[in-house]
Amino acid sequence: MTWLHTWLQNLKSSIRPIYHFRQDRLWEVDAMRGFAIAIMVVYHTVWDLYGMAGWKIDVYNGFWHGWQLVTATSFISVMGLAMSLRAGRLRARGALTFKPYLWRGVTIFTWGLIVGLVTWFYNPHEFIRFGILHFIGVATVLAYPFLRFRWMNLILGSGLILLPRLLPWRHQLSGLEWLGLVKDVRPTFDYFPLIPWMGVVLLGIFVGNMLYPAGKRAFTLPDWSHFAPVRWLALAGQNSLLIYLIHQPLIILALTLLGIIKL
Repeated sequence: MTWLHTWLQNLKSSIRPIYHFRQDRLWEVDAMRGFAIAIMVVYHTVWDLYGMAGWKIDVYNGFWHGWQLVTATSFISVMGLAMSLRAGRLRARGALTFKPYLWRGVTIFTWGLIVGLVTWFYNPHEFIRFGILHFIGVATVLAYPFLRFRWMNLILGSGLILLPRLLPWRHQLSGLEWLGLVKDVRPTFDYFPLIPWMGVVLLGIFVGNMLYPAGKRAFTLPDWSHFAPVRWLALAGQNSLLIYLIHQPLIILALTLLGIIKL
């Protein structure tokens, strides 16, 4: 079956390692994504120390809650920016179609289902039902019609971010958790509903369309990609999905070998 073959091929290619820094990409965008990945690894390490090693760290409030918000906002906004870059380049060649975005969304959502299944085996009461990979998969598909807009994305994105503060009501229906319209969310390891996070995607697209029309810089920028730290961040950004999928098992393994986590 053609669609099944395509789906499996996309799953495989989405995590194929990139060993050498690619010169055909905008290094600053990859470096921003790599920075988001790096601070995500730090946060998840801290969470493992709290959740699995029993360290007394307040990961849900204060400094570390702020760290989590910065991490998620950075990662998701760069996702929107990268979508606009790709759309600009495809549009310039007359090759912009919905199909690549659909398959990309399905691929990432599938990885979200796999991660959710793993967390269900670990803890069926708090497994990931709609985490960041589920969100990115759905948002990639939903964002396609907005790739041509600039100021509308600024208005809509800001509105979606503010919407939870403006709504005086929330439903109790658990089926609306993925939308973000529930009053009390069931415990879960990872939760990124469309409202308000879709707003962050739209703001990323707005920035991308403003700064990178037709997928090219509309400004001058010194080339810092030859500096090792920047190059490492950019390379991490080019392998962001792979790093996301493997970083937690590696962190847990390292903490276990160090005797910090007792399995």
